[in-house]
Order: sequence, then structure tokens, then C-alpha cells
Amino acid sequence: MDNRINDIRRKISVLRAEMLSVEIAIRDQVRRDQDCTESSLGLMAMRKEIIGMIDERNALGGRESCPNITERLRENYRPVRKAPAKRN
Repeated sequence: MDNRINDIRRKISVLRAEMLSVEIAIRDQVRRDQDCTESSLGLMAMRKEIIGMIDERNALGGRESCPNITERLRENYRPVRKAPAKRN
């Protein structure tokens, strides 16, 4: 079952990357005043697909928590500093 969850996570990552590239293409089409209907419909289909994969992952027990702002600020991401060497 873990392999299935990891496979779904991989597919979600790939789909997210594809969605980013489609979003960039849509912005470019809007900037050029071109029709972006097909790209937008494709993006909405991708969103629907990713929601289905997330539901499937959660059903298999692969739920991932999304920390709120307070929890994220409590985490320490700073690198550990080494104490300077003492000189005699």
C-alpha cells in the first residue's frame, strides 16, 4: 500500500509541474491578448484530476497535514551555527 501512496504522490508532483507550465502559458496568452480557452479548460481538468488523486491518497492513509502560519513560524529553519574555535 505504501508503494501505491508513493506512486500517487509522484503523479501529483508531476501534475503540479505541468499545471505550473500551463498557468505560465495562460498568462502569456492573456498578455498577448490571445484566446486561452483551451488552456484554461485543460488546467481545470488537471485540477479535477489532482483532487481525485489527493482523495485517493487520503483514502489509502497518506494524509498530509498542512501547517498553519503559527506552526510554520515555530519551526526553526535556520542553520546550526558552530561555536568559534577557542584560541589559547
